[in-house]
Amino acid sequence: MTIAAATVPEILWAPPPDDRAPSRMARWLEQLARERGLAFVTYDDAWSWSVDDLEVFWSSVWDFFDVRSETAYERPLADHRMPGASWFSGAQINYAEHALRLDGRAGTDIVVIGHSQTRDPVLFSAEDLRDQVARMRAGLVRLGVRRGDRVVGYLPHIPEALVAFLATASLGAVWSSCAPEFGVRSVIDRFAQVEPTVLLTVDGYRYGTKAIDRTAEVAEIRAALPSLQATVVVPYLEADPERIPGAIGWETLLAEPGTIGFEPVAFDHPLYILYSSGTTGLPKAIIHGHGGILLEHLKALGLHTDLGPADRFFWFTTTSWMMWNYLVSGLLVGATVVLFDGDPASPDLGALWRLASEAKVTYFGTSAPFIMACRKAGLAPGRELDLSRLRGVGSTGAPLPADGFRWVHEAVSSRVQLGSLSGGTDLCTGFLGPSPLVPVWAGEISCRMLGAKVEAYDEHARSVVGQQGELVISEPMPSMPVAFWGDPDRVRYRASYFAHYPGVWRHGDWITITDRGSCLVTGRSDATLKRGGVRLGTAEFYSVVEGLPEVSDSLVIHLEDEGGGPGELLLFVVLGATQVLDDGLRRRISNELRRNLSPRHVPDLLAAVPVIPRTISGKKLEVPVKRILSGTPLEDAAARDTLADPRSLDVFIELAARRNRRPATEA
Repeated sequence: MTIAAATVPEILWAPPPDDRAPSRMARWLEQLARERGLAFVTYDDAWSWSVDDLEVFWSSVWDFFDVRSETAYERPLADHRMPGASWFSGAQINYAEHALRLDGRAGTDIVVIGHSQTRDPVLFSAEDLRDQVARMRAGLVRLGVRRGDRVVGYLPHIPEALVAFLATASLGAVWSSCAPEFGVRSVIDRFAQVEPTVLLTVDGYRYGTKAIDRTAEVAEIRAALPSLQATVVVPYLEADPERIPGAIGWETLLAEPGTIGFEPVAFDHPLYILYSSGTTGLPKAIIHGHGGILLEHLKALGLHTDLGPADRFFWFTTTSWMMWNYLVSGLLVGATVVLFDGDPASPDLGALWRLASEAKVTYFGTSAPFIMACRKAGLAPGRELDLSRLRGVGSTGAPLPADGFRWVHEAVSSRVQLGSLSGGTDLCTGFLGPSPLVPVWAGEISCRMLGAKVEAYDEHARSVVGQQGELVISEPMPSMPVAFWGDPDRVRYRASYFAHYPGVWRHGDWITITDRGSCLVTGRSDATLKRGGVRLGTAEFYSVVEGLPEVSDSLVIHLEDEGGGPGELLLFVVLGATQVLDDGLRRRISNELRRNLSPRHVPDLLAAVPVIPRTISGKKLEVPVKRILSGTPLEDAAARDTLADPRSLDVFIELAARRNRRPATEA
């Protein structure tokens, strides 16, 4: 069925009447009309064309952003098959060359701003950044790093990580990183797969007011990586590089001036390796190519987010999350990138908003849980701080409820465009997001992004509008992984994305596409709730439960009945500091679920827990907790040190032990 007009949510932001005048997307459309004779009345018209004529669309992005190649490409898309699509064969490019081009920026313009709770702010001009990368590049060459070698960083979100990445890419070597809050086992599980030549690390860091020494962890990691030829240390916690024995100090490596240069590489040459969350099993080592990331991020940041040389672009992230890679690509469109390392809630939840004011941020990116936490805390940063430069707020990591949209509109600014973004590590981008030509409806992602043929498939693999279905991508995108490391025949790659619908990418989320072209993502399809034939995404459940003032967080799990019965629905809630889960609150939660969803979605078990298990990037561990409660041992269900709080699983291990009558040995 099609969503009725009466259910259309309120519009919180709309393009100005002269919406085509100021934006890069408008200028791209004008160039299409002028040079290719292609004219589109609406964004939906442009999107439909972009996914039906992939070759012309992506070549237009190449031309609009003046992508440079040592050699001419043969054709934009020689092979449409998934996996295995062949993009821009014959091209010889380098991502770092485009990042350091910094079109529209003078040499003295500040292009990197690094804030930290460990040291004073660090600012780089365009000249500084190029000089730092040239010095780092020369240092890596002295260490013997060559094209195709892997350079890895156990680094926080600091300017040194950006410099090291760009220098690595300039050589045609391959970058990979983990944040230093990751535990030893998780780092080794990732880095050992790719056999790095050089490790860059810190000695420790501060998280809020707490000093965290990582010298012992670094020693264990080095011992487990026999391929290492050198370790480079940024003396971050203490100004003593000798705290890491046998390591080269950052300043020593960068002591000699270098000449900036860029190794031309094939379009699909590996740029960096990202990793799946690793909450179950060994993380997938996902290879992304120079060209795919370059084109996709130019499109996403330049056209959809409308970033350019006048912008200061911030996103709260760590070097373990794909949003770090997305943020640093702000350089591709000439924006200044604003980095932050530390506790976003120290000394309070207003810390990042104060940073936005101080750094004159124009685009502020964060996670849906952070926005909802600010709303719960009653923050009003737009009334308390000077956010006059701010024109956009980005949200990702989880579906953002309508109340989160309204909070941004009311408490931050009614002028800003909220860009709710959905995508993932697998493509290192968002394929659902904002557009300067499309309104923002409360609780909805504005549109499917150009060049991304996202569809909702029903149970018969038919594309549907106005009803929930499996999120699929039915045509290739340049930023789809080149491959998985250690998977030469693509067996694991095919099994991960193409086993369910051969030749079509299955992402693993539930999506509803409205007749207006907006989208609602309602949770993971492998964590869905289904009772009595009624299917419900977990995001809708959380929107109801966490909308109650007494509840700060929640997790819902459905344990199926192998005999075909309704199964068991378990709801776990984190309450405010002064709240108690008494009979009255239990009834209130149940009544809200019954009223807003259905009687079948009243939980069989409702329990309070101290914390909800989340990955470091903020994703709830629905499937791992379900596996634990079903009797799967912890070591097969989840990896503790990929979690924001490694002890957050203890209560579920204890509950599973009681339910399955086995000792809680893992707790």
